[in-house]
Amino acid sequence: MRVLIRYFVRGVRLVLAPVMLISEKLSTPNAIERAPADQARVDQACQRLALYQFRTCPFCIKVRKEIARLGLTIELRDVQHDPAHKQDLLEGGGKTKVPCLKIHHEDGRKEWLYESDDINAWLHQQFGA
Repeated sequence: MRVLIRYFVRGVRLVLAPVMLISEKLSTPNAIERAPADQARVDQACQRLALYQFRTCPFCIKVRKEIARLGLTIELRDVQHDPAHKQDLLEGGGKTKVPCLKIHHEDGRKEWLYESDDINAWLHQQFGA
């Protein structure tokens, strides 16, 4: 019975994945406009960030849309297809749950922020207009 359920779920994912990705492309908002100097400052700050994610995870899509809306250039790290990123997430954050935003603070600390709502709130607080 478990095998049937597993194959059913995989089949549903296989069908829904392209729909989710197309929906993301069509509904991603335009980036906010910033002065060139402000955008350069934001881009510099984004170099300290990395988003660990799955391509078709709905919560990751939610965070990627907020990243696009805020006009951020955050490195995306695919945990599903890159074992090195998965291992980095497990060792640094303690679990392989996505989405997870890795924040390198200026004092050298690393913070691992989980939950899409918390990540979006943090991004809006740091970079929102």
